[in-house]
Amino acid sequence: MALSIKSLLESWDGLGVVMRFDPPTGTWIFIALHNDTLGRPTGGTRIKVYQSAAAGLRDAMRLAEGMTHKWAAIDVGYGGGKAVLAIPRRLKRAEREGLLRRYGRLLTSLHGSFATGMDLGTTTEDMLIIGEETEYVHGVDREKRRAVDPGPFTARGVFASVRATLRRVFGSDQMAGRVIHVQGVGDVGAPLARMLNSAGAKLILTDLETRRAEQLADELGNAETFEPHTAYQVPCDIYAPCAVGGTLNAETIPSLKCRIVCGSANNQLDEPEDAVRLHTRGILYAPDFVVNAGGAAAFALIGQGESDPDRIGARVDKIGESLDTILDDARTSNQSPVVAARELVRRRIGLDGT
Repeated sequence: MALSIKSLLESWDGLGVVMRFDPPTGTWIFIALHNDTLGRPTGGTRIKVYQSAAAGLRDAMRLAEGMTHKWAAIDVGYGGGKAVLAIPRRLKRAEREGLLRRYGRLLTSLHGSFATGMDLGTTTEDMLIIGEETEYVHGVDREKRRAVDPGPFTARGVFASVRATLRRVFGSDQMAGRVIHVQGVGDVGAPLARMLNSAGAKLILTDLETRRAEQLADELGNAETFEPHTAYQVPCDIYAPCAVGGTLNAETIPSLKCRIVCGSANNQLDEPEDAVRLHTRGILYAPDFVVNAGGAAAFALIGQGESDPDRIGARVDKIGESLDTILDDARTSNQSPVVAARELVRRRIGLDGT
């Protein structure tokens, strides 16, 4: 069946989708609301050029479901939602600001049914602009006109998850001598690489912008870089995808030369069967919606009025404990951690029949 907005809506199990076409920019706005059992649907806003409007809607739906899993897995009282602004081309500055302001007013019109924050393709400046039109934006200090970057918090959660997976596979969370491949050294991958480097790991860095990876390697002094197309064949202990999703699929999984996959990218599995492929190969896969929850956990606390950086950091570090629980369940049942994580989510949102 050809991908269409109609077929996607008919097959989705979420609460609903708010759709709007923005004539001045030719942008399709999709706000996908997946589940509100634990609280208000909350998730980032992604801006991206898609092949079609339907492809943008599909991405919003997948990401919204991922947010349901993320909030439930780390036991935070929000529901799953995500927004996608499917732009037809790169927008000029004035066009982009106009779109963001109209989008902010759309959020206000929903009266709190959805709250948002940064995601792929959006910046702290974008959040400030949206925040001038609506109160439903996380991580924005309107009085000081500044926005908090979630990247370092997300990286800290990935770091805690890396420790958990090392303990599981190697019996120790010591990173000295461990080879960790960080794919994508942007807003999350770069601070993660710095943390791993400080802990003694030997780093391999790849990025589509090869110069960016080279500059970070020069800064760290203990890292190698490879061409992006070789990412899946590089021998390492941990492969940490921190860029786009869908990198784990039927084509790439047989090529992996790692013991663990643990990174921040959303929707790393191209299809559900990829979790089984990794499990069959004996590669431990840490579910992305748990590993990358650091920014979400931090913003949840900030939104509740918490400002102490130590308490916020301690909450983010607990993501490692959440992952420990999931890995215990997976080992007991001899299943992929993805299956164990989803069963935990189902229990927490009341879909287990209880």
